[in-house]
Amino acid sequence: MKTIFLFFVLFFFSANLYSQLSKENGQVKRVPVSDGSIVKDSSGVIYQPDIWRKLLLTGYYYLKPENSHDKNTAFLLIRRSEGEKEKILSNAEKPKESKSFITGKEVKNFSTTDMNGKKYKLKDLKGKIVILNFWFINCPPCRAEILELNKLVREYKDSSDIVFLAIALDNKSDLMIFLKSNPFDYAIIDSGRDIANQYDVTAYPTHAVIDQQGKAYFHTTGTGSLAIFWLRKSIEELMNAVVP
Repeated sequence: MKTIFLFFVLFFFSANLYSQLSKENGQVKRVPVSDGSIVKDSSGVIYQPDIWRKLLLTGYYYLKPENSHDKNTAFLLIRRSEGEKEKILSNAEKPKESKSFITGKEVKNFSTTDMNGKKYKLKDLKGKIVILNFWFINCPPCRAEILELNKLVREYKDSSDIVFLAIALDNKSDLMIFLKSNPFDYAIIDSGRDIANQYDVTAYPTHAVIDQQGKAYFHTTGTGSLAIFWLRKSIEELMNAVVP
């Protein structure tokens, strides 16, 4: 619990001291952004913090300060093109690996049942690509990425060789209430703390991609467009790999 608490302290601290880069006279300076900052688009429409943060997570948007000399400056929400987004993400460093998995090592088996009664055994999923998401309802970054994760599921909906499993810490009744207004297209595993403990997952969200041999291929802790970009990249690499 100490690690989870520290993670959220860091999350909210970084959110309140969020910064954008501004170049002036060849010098790069950081301009602080907080919940109290005014964020608007080119037409003047002002966005609430929960909205503009979700938009930034997609990787399609960035913030530009109107006046980098003013600490209380407003920010313009600017949309990138698909090409600009992909270029930025592809040139970014690979996200830091989680401490819960070891790349190239076989992932320990677990047996579970999702909220719809479907049974899963990880060892029986060999030959498929398995995407794991460890999360819980009261985790702001977990909730913020659901829309982008749903897009990922839809991209591969026609492939029976990819399995998306979201292992939630919450009980089934709480999840049912949450999912009514926040659809999540992964197969949802309720009361998954035992599975999280099995892998010593203590920071959320944690993502893992398991290859067709049951080995950890990609894994990271944290959210945002970079993590989702690497989930997609890993899936594509495994789908196109020559499997012995």
